[in-house]
Amino acid sequence: MSVVVLDFGSQYTRLIARRVRELQAYSVIMPGTAAVEEIRTHRPRAIILSGGPASVFDPQAPQPDPRIFDLGLPILGICYGMQYLAQHFGGLVVRTGRREYGRALLTRHEGRLFAGLTGEVQAWMSHSDTVTEPPPSWRTVAATKENPVAAIESPDIRYFGVQFHPEVVHTRTNVLENFLRTAEVPRDWTPGETLDRLIREVREQVGEHRVLLGLSGGVDSSALALLLTRAEVDHAAILVDHGLLRFGEREEVERLLRPLGVNLISVDASKRFLNALTGVLDPEEKRKVIGREFIAVFEEKAREMGEYHFLAQGTLYPDVIESAGGESAGAAVIKSHHNVGALPKDLKFEILEPFRYLFKDEVREIARLLGLPDSIRLRHPFPGPGLAIRILGEATPERLQILRRADDIFIRALKDWGIYGEVWQALAVLTTVRSVGVVGDERHYGYVLALRAVTSVDGMTADWVRLPADLLNEVAEQITRRVPEIGRVVYDITSKPPGTIEWE
Repeated sequence: MSVVVLDFGSQYTRLIARRVRELQAYSVIMPGTAAVEEIRTHRPRAIILSGGPASVFDPQAPQPDPRIFDLGLPILGICYGMQYLAQHFGGLVVRTGRREYGRALLTRHEGRLFAGLTGEVQAWMSHSDTVTEPPPSWRTVAATKENPVAAIESPDIRYFGVQFHPEVVHTRTNVLENFLRTAEVPRDWTPGETLDRLIREVREQVGEHRVLLGLSGGVDSSALALLLTRAEVDHAAILVDHGLLRFGEREEVERLLRPLGVNLISVDASKRFLNALTGVLDPEEKRKVIGREFIAVFEEKAREMGEYHFLAQGTLYPDVIESAGGESAGAAVIKSHHNVGALPKDLKFEILEPFRYLFKDEVREIARLLGLPDSIRLRHPFPGPGLAIRILGEATPERLQILRRADDIFIRALKDWGIYGEVWQALAVLTTVRSVGVVGDERHYGYVLALRAVTSVDGMTADWVRLPADLLNEVAEQITRRVPEIGRVVYDITSKPPGTIEWE
């Protein structure tokens, strides 16, 4: 039994599936235009229509197979999904000429979708078209000051629509849980079942072939190494030191993972990568260069070690959607990830990405079940391109050394203060800006370093951490004293959106 999420191009579609999983119901995502025959193969108990960038007025707007209404299943439409339901059943949808984006308050809410809620409730809006009249016999069950038709319900209480996004953390409703309860969806999905499914899928996909794993030492690739081991797949875990790792990271990875039985092979390719990055300033080009060199190193290593058919990577879904690599056409490219959007077209491996549709916290749960120590499992995310995208402009050996020392001071301070575990991701960014200062009695012209720390659940949205002023003061003093090339330290207080977590 499953909840089928039909994807119409929303960058929040995976969040819908993830929220459903958090509520212990199994979910599967399918293209919005999937045929009913395909949908039936997943034994659906309910269907959710996602949001998306299209307008119901567009001639080419994606639409679900109309036969889904013959299945007799409860259906929830979110944003674009609600507008489609309203139009399909004879309601009125209009172009407002403006976009409603951000927080709104539900001043009125009733019916099964909103059971258990009282008072004004915060919801997250992101739309330009609006339902102004529900279909005949349907009723409006929620409203905001700006939007009198914020949610609708069919007379048989089978179909529902919400104009807001119940899947994002900014929305404070229990709409998804109430929908699952109304649809009588089984609530028996667990991380253990996910792990069993991943093992089965890896075995089926790989068969008797051999697998090379790109190992960074972070939770994703480390958990993948243990997953391949549990699945009894013939593999080798290759740690490529591209010269863009954090302070002492290669040695730490070797020390922690080899005792776990990981077949770890280290390759020092730092000179190769840094030479390839010489003169490269654009962040997208950096990713492409790093992706190209990664594959070249793996291909060379594979030739040395014998034939390998698969290249395994710890790619997560936020990487995929930011690179517009999901099923949905029309998703915007925010930034290419070196292991998603920047792989060469003549790749000689078949890609194996078991975690491609999981979020970071889900992988951490899988890692826990696989026995990965917390020292690795709970590490902050670190991008595959490494420090290259935390240096604005050219990533030179000199600037890398500067950033490594400063970043190490920041991370150590967070751990010393007992705050590291409360932060989703913390990092330092070396900017191209230089600032005048005074050291002793002399004029000093040093780099400006930016510190960033955010909290998040899934990496899709994030808020900046209100770090103690004394901690920031301590870090700034240590950095400017111990890393003399840095003359000024600033703290980034931008949330996501509008910013991304990384600067490049």
